[in-house]
Amino acid sequence: MKKFANIYFLLFSLPMIALLVALPVQAADDDACTIDQAKVDEMIARATAFLKDTAQDEDGAYSAFTGIGATAVITLGLLEAGVAPDEEPVAKSLEYLKQFVQKDGGIYKEGSFHRNYETCLAMQCFLEANDGGRYDDIIEGAIKFVKGLQWGADGKLPESDDAYGGAGYGTHQRPDMSNTSFFIDALHSAGVGTEDEAMQRALIFVSRCQNLESPHNTTKFASLIDDGGFYYTIAAGGSSKAGETANGGLRSYASMTYAGLKSYLYAGVDSDDPRVKAALEWIGKHYDLETNPGLDAQGLYYYYFVFAKTLDTVGIETITDADGAKHCWRKELVEQLASEQRDDGSWINTGSDRWMEGDPGLVTSYALLALARCLPDEE
Repeated sequence: MKKFANIYFLLFSLPMIALLVALPVQAADDDACTIDQAKVDEMIARATAFLKDTAQDEDGAYSAFTGIGATAVITLGLLEAGVAPDEEPVAKSLEYLKQFVQKDGGIYKEGSFHRNYETCLAMQCFLEANDGGRYDDIIEGAIKFVKGLQWGADGKLPESDDAYGGAGYGTHQRPDMSNTSFFIDALHSAGVGTEDEAMQRALIFVSRCQNLESPHNTTKFASLIDDGGFYYTIAAGGSSKAGETANGGLRSYASMTYAGLKSYLYAGVDSDDPRVKAALEWIGKHYDLETNPGLDAQGLYYYYFVFAKTLDTVGIETITDADGAKHCWRKELVEQLASEQRDDGSWINTGSDRWMEGDPGLVTSYALLALARCLPDEE
């Protein structure tokens, strides 16, 4: 078993590579941070078996009543866990997703309010499974489609508008950090460079969703908390899933802070930039694997996934918390997930079912995606 790097890594721009090299990597003590490889292999095998034998519908879908997003997340989890594109159940799920490729290039259920979310996730599945370029046309169409959805892409929205550069759900008619991070992830995985106009527009939106006053963020919320963390959206008057402070500030929380930091990295923000430093400082002060800091149990497994993906991308091996204690985050995350895996190989969020985390298929795929980032690279 290995950590499966995206096949498009070699298409990263030079600024991105420079950032990863330049960021300060905290070396880990080999003995203290050693992961039990056999234990992880066994966890992944049990989880994969659950998704293969229990959770999938006959047509290749997972939790189809929610749209195609769950199927895409679970398929991506299986691919990153080492299931080959032509192997069941991934092959069935890819065929299922293909039927939702629309004439406009998007990948979504007709009438869906989640076209950006569904297309970005499905695109990542096809990228991971794109042996021999078999899905090149689908990927190319999806890139064009999501770029067209971005707020400000049509040139009609001024850069001064708080929605500028973001991506979102159709139901709320405004962009948010979660959708924008999926958007940036998908473009980055497809080899879209940091200099691309869509990436640079997205960077403007991301910067405005950080609790940090800077030349990149002069919004009314920037100085009210100023702790370097991220909240859900600056658009449409601003909103945080963690609520507001007495002075009207939008509280930072962990899953969006990790998503924001990862978005900075993928958009080519330099390691010396105050925005990156502030996000890393927030992460150190709020290190926790028993909760999604700021939201308690809500979105816990999505948090595990974005936590692992971001720290793996940064290259940090240990995190020093607010009390000065050092944490081997990969080992600690593996141990946390091991303690929560159920007898049938699945995971479920027992503390909160918000954002579908009562669905064992979806939650198990988040755990697989997190575990994939905990394992050493294949030599």
